[in-house]
Amino acid sequence: MWRERFEEQFARLTGARHALSVTSGTVALELAVRMLDLAPGDEVIATPQTFQATVQPLLDHDVRVRFCDIDPDTLNLDPAVLETLITDRTRAIMLVHYGGNPADMDRIMALARRRGIIVVEDSAHALGAVYRGRRPGALADIGCFSFHSTKNITTLGEGGMITLARDEWAQRVGRIRDNEADGVYAALPDTSRADAPALLPWMKFADSVYRHRAVGIRGAGTNATMSEAAAAVGVVQLASLERFVARRRQIAQRLDEAIAPVAGTRLHRAASDSLHAYHLYTFFLTGGRQVRERFVRALDRLGVEVQLRYFPLHLSPEWRLRGHGPGECPTAERIWFEEHMNLPCHPGLSDAQVDHMVEAVTRALHEAHGTAARVAAGHL
Repeated sequence: MWRERFEEQFARLTGARHALSVTSGTVALELAVRMLDLAPGDEVIATPQTFQATVQPLLDHDVRVRFCDIDPDTLNLDPAVLETLITDRTRAIMLVHYGGNPADMDRIMALARRRGIIVVEDSAHALGAVYRGRRPGALADIGCFSFHSTKNITTLGEGGMITLARDEWAQRVGRIRDNEADGVYAALPDTSRADAPALLPWMKFADSVYRHRAVGIRGAGTNATMSEAAAAVGVVQLASLERFVARRRQIAQRLDEAIAPVAGTRLHRAASDSLHAYHLYTFFLTGGRQVRERFVRALDRLGVEVQLRYFPLHLSPEWRLRGHGPGECPTAERIWFEEHMNLPCHPGLSDAQVDHMVEAVTRALHEAHGTAARVAAGHL
């Protein structure tokens, strides 16, 4: 079947022990949180610099979420800050490889292993990235991937994968996504009880329904099974992944070469021993929010679309309701409101479009900084 083939190839690529396909990256994250078996009073440390789906499943649990500030250069969770947030109640860490730039996993995992903390890596941006010779999705305990139409590969516009280090988790996720209860079961010694109704061979579950008893139920199952058609597309897309990512890196290099020489800019690069997947192309304007505002307006006038990703989650209404707010993650707040920039970067861009974008970015940068210089000199 295509689904099993896709999962096997994905597991080989990432180096994960188990890979199970699901209907979306959001569903993968929801299932990951279910594997944490969170109890009231538990704490989960999470990055604020990510799409809301990374941490939204935690709203269903009576747990304390502690948002960890980010590294200003990578936008990933800062291990130095992380260490200060770990307590005896910390159950899990949820991080993202922002834009496809791998997080500092060796430091993070060392902290987690010493305390028995489960680490979930949201790898939705990072398919095709490499961290010190290893792949995201197999760097921690659980990995989550998205195959939305905007991601590095897609499965008919939606889809996801969850990678798991433990056999028990793989069995549980397999049952849940196939609409079976997430339960603990024990075998019954006698399968020929007189009070059992007669079952015919073609009845669903006829071979097993009276062979086990439920000891406990953690939750209900759901239908999260990827379709065969989507999985077949996934197999084809996975074979093209390296070509897709190579094109993203090529576009990113063109943009780097245009931006790096301009004063007041800073690039978003992977460490020398890792490879960036460039799901997002990011750079930083360090002249203040007015410079960035002028730059964005100039780009818009020149026909280049800008969508900044992502608003710091601890400032969103649902997390403010939980007691979070300004000042909690000062680096994330400063970068977002003053410096953060994203530019289009995907294999669908033609050479002509890339040429136009490079020309527009170069012109807009000089306009923004030139205006800033004139304002500082009192000429405007």
